Amino acid sequence: MNMQVAKNTVVTLDYSVSDFDGELVDPGQEPLIYLHGGYDDIFPMIEEAVQGRRIGESVVVRMQPDDAFGEYDAALVQLEPRSQFPEELQVGMQFEGIPEGADEDDDDVLVYRVTEIAGDKVVLDGNHPLAGMALVFTCTVTAVRPATAEEISHGHTHEDGHDDED
Repeated sequence: MNMQVAKNTVVTLDYSVSDFDGELVDPGQEPLIYLHGGYDDIFPMIEEAVQGRRIGESVVVRMQPDDAFGEYDAALVQLEPRSQFPEELQVGMQFEGIPEGADEDDDDVLVYRVTEIAGDKVVLDGNHPLAGMALVFTCTVTAVRPATAEEISHGHTHEDGHDDED
């Protein structure tokens, strides 16, 4: 039976992401598995595009930064003293942190990437690496199955037996 993508189905997509010039920015090495039906498990534009599709069907979704990872926010770039970091530090490492001016009690934890190490200063960037970019998502539906009651109540899939978002 070749199910259609519909609300409360778990969808597997093979995908790749490129910029508008065709440069590959994410080769999509692992398939994307998500709970379909407005659970914010995937970008709404992609969810809309695969609605009603069947296994083997492909879609191409062109997204502006607002539809994808947002505009680049210069306020999320911070300069920190080198002494606050572990000895083994290199560009590309990631740290969780709370944005400046945010309330300590908030859940506003961001992942900051080390983008530069200059003497006794470290530059951290809390923007997603693809922030500010218009992107083209190319995806093919490779599997569709009914979601379990537990997945629906949790609002995300439980593929691979791990429950990662609670």
